[in-house]
Amino acid sequence: MSRTLLYAIVFIEGFCSLGAEVIALRRLLPHIGSSIVVTAPTIGFFLLALALGYAAGSKVEADFRRIVGRNFLISAVLAGVGLAGVTVDALFLHLQPAFVAYLFFVGGILCPLAWLLGQTVPILTNEMQHARTGEASGLALYWSTLGSFLGSVSLSLIVMQWLGVGAAVLACSLGLVAGTLLLAGRSLENAVFALCTAAIATFANWQSGATADTAYADYVVAPVTLPGQNDPQAFWVNKSVASLLDRSEPPHYARYIEHLRRLLLVDLGFRERDILVLGAGGFTLSHREPLNRYTYVDIDPKIRDIAEKHFLHEPIRGEFIVDDARRFVGTTERRFDAVLVDVFSSHTSIPGHLVTREFWHEVRRALKPDGVLLANLILDGKLESPFARNLLATIEAEYGRCAVEVLHKGKPAANVEVTCFAGSRPSPTHLYVDEKNRADLDRATQN
Repeated sequence: MSRTLLYAIVFIEGFCSLGAEVIALRRLLPHIGSSIVVTAPTIGFFLLALALGYAAGSKVEADFRRIVGRNFLISAVLAGVGLAGVTVDALFLHLQPAFVAYLFFVGGILCPLAWLLGQTVPILTNEMQHARTGEASGLALYWSTLGSFLGSVSLSLIVMQWLGVGAAVLACSLGLVAGTLLLAGRSLENAVFALCTAAIATFANWQSGATADTAYADYVVAPVTLPGQNDPQAFWVNKSVASLLDRSEPPHYARYIEHLRRLLLVDLGFRERDILVLGAGGFTLSHREPLNRYTYVDIDPKIRDIAEKHFLHEPIRGEFIVDDARRFVGTTERRFDAVLVDVFSSHTSIPGHLVTREFWHEVRRALKPDGVLLANLILDGKLESPFARNLLATIEAEYGRCAVEVLHKGKPAANVEVTCFAGSRPSPTHLYVDEKNRADLDRATQN
């Protein structure tokens, strides 16, 4: 095998193997989030399968080109079909709990793909017969790692951003098909199988139930049935309803949005105020609301166009800034009368760096001295889970006592609205007991 062909093959292997890992993490996002307890095991299993692939490849003694071609063809199928959105959605729909679907996805799709591609470099270095062992392995690893770098960067920052996740899956699968064709030589049978694989992968990723998908989320705008509403539409972000809007006059919104609008406009009487919204959702908080100035911050640059075109059918009211929520509140020089924290990566999953005490402290930094913090959380309706108790305690450790309202008390997962004031501070508490009951004294001095 010529060196040019060998380096091209190991480059494709590197590009597609790490590309598949990046895509796998993105496919898991709508179903189980992107926390460290998801990403770390996924990367670990991938690396373990890759290591086992290196060991398996080192034992191959003959027929090098045919074996690598076979591995590429199987990997093309695993990538093109196994990483397709329709396949991953079906796994998490039919295999419950989600942990079972996760194990099946990682163990049945991602790890076999990594194991097959991991064999490439140790097998093909046998073809470099006129090079020193160190030179052969070093150059092969160089081209493989270069492919990994370009695959991870180009697929996440270019392909997913502009063409969607399906296009990234197709790029990986077609790259492996191209490698198969390069290795097939004059084998018509392998060429036919490769082209059939390309057709199947294209079909699996061409059809998508999503209105749009980006590097950050799957978006779906679809009709729903709600009593008393006129043709309501739901704006789904990563399998979770982020916003609701119907054709009534005035329109109906999601219950938590109507609660927040009433709090801001009626209870607090906001007029001509500056309101920061972290997590854009469907931009319905400011929909047809001309009384205040709204600034939305979201990490996905595409969400505004998607919401305007498919959900609102009109321009958003307010300013839109593309940024990470924590970075924005930690660096902005602007101060707001209210900050709404409404950030979710999937279902009930809030990114880990947006629940810490340090984050809530930085949110206070973006508030005016008399400003109001509003947080929309999805917690268990009884607020008994460790996550609910600890998250609320974390917020109150920074802001002192906050108002907590559960909107769907009878549901396992409920919208919980937290209201805190920037001027408040945590203070020591005392229990009222019969022996030392200071209730009357405290009530007399509360004003």
